[in-house]
Amino acid sequence: VLDAEAARRGTTVYLADKRIDMVPELLSSDLCSLREGEERLSFSVIWKINPETAEIVDTEFTKSVIQSKAALSYETAQRMIDDVTRQDVITQGLRQLKAISKTLKQKRIDKGALILASPEIRFELDSETHDPISLQDKKELETTSMVEEFMLLANVSTAMKTYSFSPKFAILRRHPAPPEENYTPLLKATESRGLKIDVSSAKALSDSLQSCTIPDNPFSNTLLKILTTRCMQQAKYFCSGTLKKEEFYHFGLANEIYTHFTSPIRRYPDILVHRLLASAIGVDPPDSSLTDESTVLERCNNCNYRHTNAQRVGRASVELNTVILLKGQTCIEDAYVTQVKRNAVRVLVPRYGYEGFIFFDLKEAGVTLEYDDELLRLTINGTVKIAVFDRLSVELKVVEPDVQHQRIQLKLLEPVIPDISVQQTDSPMDTSIDNKNNQNKSEKEPLSKKLKTS
Repeated sequence: VLDAEAARRGTTVYLADKRIDMVPELLSSDLCSLREGEERLSFSVIWKINPETAEIVDTEFTKSVIQSKAALSYETAQRMIDDVTRQDVITQGLRQLKAISKTLKQKRIDKGALILASPEIRFELDSETHDPISLQDKKELETTSMVEEFMLLANVSTAMKTYSFSPKFAILRRHPAPPEENYTPLLKATESRGLKIDVSSAKALSDSLQSCTIPDNPFSNTLLKILTTRCMQQAKYFCSGTLKKEEFYHFGLANEIYTHFTSPIRRYPDILVHRLLASAIGVDPPDSSLTDESTVLERCNNCNYRHTNAQRVGRASVELNTVILLKGQTCIEDAYVTQVKRNAVRVLVPRYGYEGFIFFDLKEAGVTLEYDDELLRLTINGTVKIAVFDRLSVELKVVEPDVQHQRIQLKLLEPVIPDISVQQTDSPMDTSIDNKNNQNKSEKEPLSKKLKTS
């Protein structure tokens, strides 16, 4: 019954204020979660690695018992690594893992792995109402990348092992290369600003993204990676016997073969991969349900469907909580143009991860609009030009067209256009959400993250 329900759910769903677990909390938060000083049953991938080159000398898969020596947050682990006075065994181990992970990451990038981005915000929630009251600043830490690299390595190692054991029924994950037409909006946007993006291969695209930037626009490279993300296709689970081997390729990771092994408490494919791996190393008999192509394919398709829905509801939850956070406030923030239309521009507000249109009403007296399709530029009243990647200043507030609908409205503040721009009466600091909650955070750092296309 437990397995059937986990199979039906397929994944844990993450909302802004809570999560909906795939398995009961007793498993996800206790028995299957590492705790300091407590023994836990586990399935381990153990490597012998050359610390200088990060080359894998030997790989072992085994059922094991782990007793964690320390429970560390990413922030705590980072502080330990950075504290030069700390020379204890755990800290030295973290430093060695960090060094190896940096080599592993560079090798992936050299192969053509993509380092993309997508907007992400996190909320501080009221302890009683669970309503959002402010934003959490998210910092990119070396320890986050360190853990990610070894998880990716474990997934690749497991994919190779399970496929060699069961070439017809291995549960793998592929990320197809985007068709050429997917890149059209990206190429048009970059060409309009004199930027050169090579999309002939994953390696060429990766190299282009690392070097492209617009002078005096520090957010331009992040925005470019966000726009590139939108060109990508979805990664999918599949049964190895249903596709040719050359179709296994994971475009985002630049890997010939890949699967998910590291998160069996939140992804059902990982559970199936664990069962297949247990059979591969001879500790469990073969699972008959994993030797039937139609059954494996059905499970993969359900997990793909559930994963897509989980992403959608997660984004909807963030949008809802952003509306709740901004309600009753007028906020002034930086925004960046992502799209230009004949009577509007679409902008991304990094601080809130919010994207929406600013419309220009031709019915207003004296308003003229000239749209340049080649330069993706809108000229307003003959003088003010707004193009893709431009930085604007905008006003955000929640409006209620009717009692059942609330939405965020964007209005242009700068550049100043007479009779169109909103008149600024307060400084951005006086009208910010952070000031409202006495956070006194003057920086407006874009809250972005690396997109795990895995």
